Amino acid sequence: MVTGTPFYFHLAVHGMGGTWGALATGIFASAAVNSAGTDGLLLGNVLQFGKQFVGIAAVWVYAFAATWILGKIVDVIIGLRVTRAEEAVGLDISQHGERAYGGILR
Repeated sequence: MVTGTPFYFHLAVHGMGGTWGALATGIFASAAVNSAGTDGLLLGNVLQFGKQFVGIAAVWVYAFAATWILGKIVDVIIGLRVTRAEEAVGLDISQHGERAYGGILR
């Protein structure tokens, strides 16, 4: 996309990066580094890894549910789809009033 990054890019970067970061904490945590903390999976603490996994699952469920609810609200109020005519013309013209890619595709 020229005008912005697609949603799946944000999912890949933020969603998967955050998931890996939280999961890695459960794997590699060390009380030697943080005396107020606890050890992770590699140092024998399976419980910490389990806690991290449950936390990640809770965040994923919440994020999915909140996104779905907000999407439904937007769909009811203004709609999520454009008309067939707007889709046929192209969203760059119908929504933004300009030709994308300098008009080379049409």
